[in-house]
Amino acid sequence: MERLERLLAWGGFKKDIVCLALSGIALLISIFDLLPLPFDAAWIAIVLCGVPIVLEALIGLVTAFDIRADVLVSIALIASVIIGENFAAGEVAFIMQLGALLEEMTVARARAGIERLVKLSPQSARVLMEEGERMIPAEEVKVGDILRVLPGESIPVDGVILTGQTSINQAMMTGESLPVDKAAGDEVASGTVNQFGSFDMRATRVGEDSSIQRMIRLVQSADAGKAKIVGLADRWATWIVVIALSAAALTWIFTGQIIRAVTILVVFCPCALVLATPTAIMAAIGNATRHGFLVREGDALERLASVTQVAFDKTGTLTYGKAQVTAVKCMTPRLEEAELYALAASAERRSEHPLGKAVVQGYQSQGKGALLTPERFQMIPGRGVAAKVGARMVLAGNAALLQDNGIILSAAEKEARHYLEEGCTVIYVAVDGEAAGFLALADTLRTDSPDMIGQISKLGIMPVLLTGDHARAAGAIAAQAGITQVHAGCLPEDKLNWIAHSQAQGQPVCMIGDGINDAPALKKADVGIAMGGIGSDIAVDAADIALVDDEIRELPHLLALSKRMMVTIKCNLAFSMALNFLAIALAITGVLNPVVGALVHNAGSVLVIVNSALLLKWRRRR
Repeated sequence: MERLERLLAWGGFKKDIVCLALSGIALLISIFDLLPLPFDAAWIAIVLCGVPIVLEALIGLVTAFDIRADVLVSIALIASVIIGENFAAGEVAFIMQLGALLEEMTVARARAGIERLVKLSPQSARVLMEEGERMIPAEEVKVGDILRVLPGESIPVDGVILTGQTSINQAMMTGESLPVDKAAGDEVASGTVNQFGSFDMRATRVGEDSSIQRMIRLVQSADAGKAKIVGLADRWATWIVVIALSAAALTWIFTGQIIRAVTILVVFCPCALVLATPTAIMAAIGNATRHGFLVREGDALERLASVTQVAFDKTGTLTYGKAQVTAVKCMTPRLEEAELYALAASAERRSEHPLGKAVVQGYQSQGKGALLTPERFQMIPGRGVAAKVGARMVLAGNAALLQDNGIILSAAEKEARHYLEEGCTVIYVAVDGEAAGFLALADTLRTDSPDMIGQISKLGIMPVLLTGDHARAAGAIAAQAGITQVHAGCLPEDKLNWIAHSQAQGQPVCMIGDGINDAPALKKADVGIAMGGIGSDIAVDAADIALVDDEIRELPHLLALSKRMMVTIKCNLAFSMALNFLAIALAITGVLNPVVGALVHNAGSVLVIVNSALLLKWRRRR
């Protein structure tokens, strides 16, 4: 059987096209008697298209006793040949294989985005060794290796830039239309393209752990066959085979006309029914892929169509997940706010602390001028930094840093209390031994969040905020985003309990998060969606769907797409069942013969596939 399966798979897509073309020509020769052949030309179609169908049915029956559409088609083919209806047999085989080819094309087109992602995987890497540069296969790079990437090359593994400045095109991984500037200390991801300058980097995640390979593993697991509704259609197909055989036998017994029985077998093939669901699911997966979603299984879209609540984690999901300077307060008349900001940013210029980097990046992004190079820089663990900036001594850190240096903070602390209550982090600044003011930093709301929340609400789905932050910070973000239902101070088990309670009340939940602490909730929810770009590996592995570019503005499209997919599936199933029973009634009464019956039935299969293919470019109207 294994040899037979390999033989049937030989040649692939190209072989199928050639066989279909030859079979089509043979059927034209047969019906119009174009060439004086010693045999009916329809036999060419029977051999090229019909024999593979019969063999596949035989393999399924022998290896797994799998009664599928192929079984009924094979019986119809053999019966047509026995009664001398060679053209009908050839036509059934031809149109069945044509339907299978159209399905394969639909699936191939749906996976086009996945294939583009797979092709991003770099093949080689330039490793720096003592004897010089050496090109090696990308899969041989080890963590800690020093690599050099030249302009125009794809970055082979995840890593950190050691030297050099450049711009990276991250469009295929993050959807960003403009190149992103990178310098020493910045992280780079595999599969992205170095555009301008060369740089050296240290490998941090290689092989299967790299960003591009992680995304590829997700998309390769997309499988429409896992959807529950596909199994239902398969069970229907089994019953239809039994009913068709019974109907054909009874018709032959009561009418005495075997041609009517054969016609019933031809029109009763459940091809359209079996094609109805997987083609719709794969087309929907292809649509979702183009909008930045990697769907791990078709069942996820089926479940997503039924959710009534979408629960969001806050940090990294509704917000950007990194601190930004939101306020600068100067408490001394000797300085302007801009001067205070410049002194603090200059003092933090050599800091490795994430908050210090946020201050520097925030100042530079405003383009207010060049920063001074700090002198006598000192990093004080757990406190902050001290540095001489120009002629001034600057301290920047927490309250303990300034108190350790005998600086009174009463006025600044009172002013900062409001920002602390809203969940901000405060960096106090002292200049020349005197409290000068503070900088407030906070994780800011994504610009797309309010519009996205509004669109979800219009779909009849309730947005909910589940966060571990305290109530004031959660309330501030929820108010900006437009979320009315907020659950703050949640531990991982609290999120699990809330999801379980909602499910017990018949309210299916979709959970969206990015951190390790979200993984249990992502697994528990009816559908889990992880932020694939900034999310942890554990969160991504626990989720059903990954959002590659972290752009949540497309979430309403995904929710609407899942509902549209279910509508398409139900329409396909209803149409295929109605067409089958109508054709049977006409076959029993003798209106349809095997040839016309094959045309009517297989035209239904083609229409089902075309209807599913419309999902590939479907877009929700706002």
